[in-house]
Amino acid sequence: MNSFKRLSFLLASSALAACTTTPRLAPEPMPAGMTAAAVTAPEPAPVSELVKEVAIPHSSFKLANGLTVLVHEDHKAPVVAVSTWYNVGSKDEPEGKTGFAHLFEHLMFNGSENLPGDYFTYLQQIGATDYNGTTWFDRTNYFETVPKSALERALFMESDRMGYLLGAVTQDKLDNQRGVVQNEKRQGDNDPGGLVEYEVLENLFPAGHPYRHSTIGSMADLDAASLATVKEWFIDNYGPNNSVLVLAGDITAAEARPLVEKYFGAIEAGAAHTPAAADVPTLAAPKSIVMKDRVATTQIQKHWAVPGLLSPQLEALDVGASILGGLASSRLDRILVREEKLAVGVSAYVQPFQRVGMMQVNVTVKPGVDAEAVERRLNEIMAEYLANGPTEDEVKRATTREVATRIRGLEQVGGFGGKAVALAEGQVYVGDSDFYKKSLDNYAALTPAAVQGAMQQWLSRPAFTVRLEPGDRPPYVESKFTPKKGKSADIATPPTKRTIPALDEPAPLDFPDVTHVQLSNGVRVHYAQRATIPATQVGLSFDAGYAADAQAQRGLQNFTLGLLEEGAAGMTSQQLAEREERLGAQITTGGNADTSNVTLSALSANLGPSLDLLADIVQRPTFDPPEVERVRTQVLTAIAQAQKDPQTIASRTIPGLLYGDTHPYGTTALGEAEAVRSFSRANLEAFRQQWLRPDNLDIFVVSSLPLPQVQQELERTFGQWAAPAGPRGTKAFTDLPTRPTAERIVLIDRPGSPQSYIMAGQVTPIDPRGEMAAISSANDVLGGSFLSRINMDLRETKGWSYGVRGSAQLQAKVVPYLINAPVQADRTGDAILALRQDIRDFLGAKGVTDEELERTIANRIKALPGQFETSTSVLSAMQTNTLYGRPDNYYELLGDKYKAQTRATLDTALRQTVDPRAFVWVVVGDAAKVRPQLKKTGLPVEEVDPR
Repeated sequence: MNSFKRLSFLLASSALAACTTTPRLAPEPMPAGMTAAAVTAPEPAPVSELVKEVAIPHSSFKLANGLTVLVHEDHKAPVVAVSTWYNVGSKDEPEGKTGFAHLFEHLMFNGSENLPGDYFTYLQQIGATDYNGTTWFDRTNYFETVPKSALERALFMESDRMGYLLGAVTQDKLDNQRGVVQNEKRQGDNDPGGLVEYEVLENLFPAGHPYRHSTIGSMADLDAASLATVKEWFIDNYGPNNSVLVLAGDITAAEARPLVEKYFGAIEAGAAHTPAAADVPTLAAPKSIVMKDRVATTQIQKHWAVPGLLSPQLEALDVGASILGGLASSRLDRILVREEKLAVGVSAYVQPFQRVGMMQVNVTVKPGVDAEAVERRLNEIMAEYLANGPTEDEVKRATTREVATRIRGLEQVGGFGGKAVALAEGQVYVGDSDFYKKSLDNYAALTPAAVQGAMQQWLSRPAFTVRLEPGDRPPYVESKFTPKKGKSADIATPPTKRTIPALDEPAPLDFPDVTHVQLSNGVRVHYAQRATIPATQVGLSFDAGYAADAQAQRGLQNFTLGLLEEGAAGMTSQQLAEREERLGAQITTGGNADTSNVTLSALSANLGPSLDLLADIVQRPTFDPPEVERVRTQVLTAIAQAQKDPQTIASRTIPGLLYGDTHPYGTTALGEAEAVRSFSRANLEAFRQQWLRPDNLDIFVVSSLPLPQVQQELERTFGQWAAPAGPRGTKAFTDLPTRPTAERIVLIDRPGSPQSYIMAGQVTPIDPRGEMAAISSANDVLGGSFLSRINMDLRETKGWSYGVRGSAQLQAKVVPYLINAPVQADRTGDAILALRQDIRDFLGAKGVTDEELERTIANRIKALPGQFETSTSVLSAMQTNTLYGRPDNYYELLGDKYKAQTRATLDTALRQTVDPRAFVWVVVGDAAKVRPQLKKTGLPVEEVDPR
């Protein structure tokens, strides 16, 4: 499960669909009487009006045992988010028991008295989506979005692990999850800069302060965790009177109450729990340290302890940080990155906790620039900002962005964000489920004076500064735990027998209508309406991608897309960023192997001016030479950093091994440093003229607005865009790459790594436009789900990894099968042997079992409605259907296709797809430790440098 590195108090963005698919295949003319000149884009809606759009109406009740229940109705889809929050987190851990809250969260997924075994089994049986558990300083939560028909089963499951868990907790489970958590810790620590958090917490907070240690804990304390202390943690903290249950979705309060009373009412209240109190500390004097790690260039970080969620200054501090370094137009971006070009990246943000918060300012120094000079300049900028405060326009832009983010988040009922999270956080942290609304009102009422006052009060105090420089990090502190031999029983004590409720048949997926029209210049528009929130998603998809890069110009697509927002239509990058923020819009660019994409997320009230901005960026970029050089440095720095991150090293290495260096897929989007250094403005303009053009474009829209209104705005902004005179670009695909007939290992040395990152791959004969139901279902059993063979073996049985995955990666021309497996360094060779054996067993005599077939097909069918809850997921599905030539109702047809699968069809599908002899294994790790282990595999080993 995930332990968040940052509090997710902001609502997340996403949305659903529910309609019949009746596409119009013929292009439609512009609505009668409409002309491009007839529309004038309105001015942006004021923040005060936007705040009125944010509402999560709900009811509440409390059981006799103290359980607080919140119910929000959202009937847009036949799904319900079930979110259970416990008012306990890592700040409540006593000395010597750091990491216990998070470790216990893992144990909550290892079975209860009436649901033995892995909880993910039961989650998949009911078709749950957006499910997980997380631990942070102040809370632990468990959540899943389930079909309405499975709500009663989900409530039984959550109540069973709330009230009937201890009989299922054993020493074996504790030892296994201890290993999993320690690998989760290694995985985070292994990242460049992964050890900084520990130093920050220990220096900002004094000894004994509840926030002084990280949520993941120390290796020594995790080693010392005993079964008795773990059970004590449950008894002390997991009572219903210390919990909040939120039900959000296709449910009414009248339906919810009897169900909650039925399953939770008999659980006895626990001991009264008072969360640890904490003051905001102030350092006696400024403090600075230097740390070394695998970073491409020096990073300067400044940290302060500040007030948290209970403070009336929270919104002012949040907006103050955004203006300083959080907005694309921030002070630090403008001065350090754009104007003076002393840095390649900056950020500033507040992490609000229940009792305290943390303010952080980061500057990534431009390679070759003196870090001390940059730090002095940073201090000067901050001093001027604190002395004079922000402008009214800066405050307005920051608050508009904040409110727009909340509006987008209202589309999703659960998951890591969504409405259930907003309600639960308010109830748990401040005892007020309407806290989200009051917070938004505070944002709307902010003044420059309020922001300046809060920033002056808290950032004028001494800071803790970390200078993270390139170099060798100190030796890693490893676990010393050795599990005792012998197995204990699965159930330690007799379970309390409860009747598991039956499952009803879920409602089938009803994907939204997709309508196809054309603009007057022939650009194809694919439209679906979603009226849940007043927002519009627009995706511009160009038939390009990094496969469009010539071999000598790897990275040109990425470089070109990255410059679109750095100056257009006479506006500078600063002016473009400010305009985007005033509109509450989000414009992002990016490319995969096959398409280059520019995506707009707009408030529907501001769609007209947002499309104006999008059109300027795409149709009229300036590629100003100073901006080209600035972005070139940023891209080169990103490539250098990618050569130091273990997962990215593997990801950049494997394409060339699978396809060959000359193949269009034999690279990644970032490209190669040598090519990036050579790009000229003429190269950028040539790429745009060949690839980013209207006769190479599809526009995808999911909007709360009706099609005629959307079409009118698109016609005004994109309908008159004329294609260049030159021909469209063509991609250099020739023969398909052949896969090898023998395995091999490619080793990349990364000294001192506590984990090895294993990535294995091979090309497959999959037709990306063919039928995928059998292949995807079969792969759920082998590598595609939490319960897959390879994940359960390396994570849940052996405890060597935090998570292992295998999947077919759909691409337009060639489909690879990839395995990702970060494992503890001392088990690298054993892990490869185990993976090879698991794969051979599955593709040989140990194919899909009856239980695996039943579970997988049930999950595939029942999860369909929950997969398309958000407009972004609908937009992505529409783009995927177009790319692979699928019908608009493709996802509605999947249910019957899944029902038709058998053990034989699944076995055959994957056996015809994956060849166990054709894998190339990439290992990124400490060669001195790993090289001797690889000998036991019997495979040839080649050592190479990072790409």
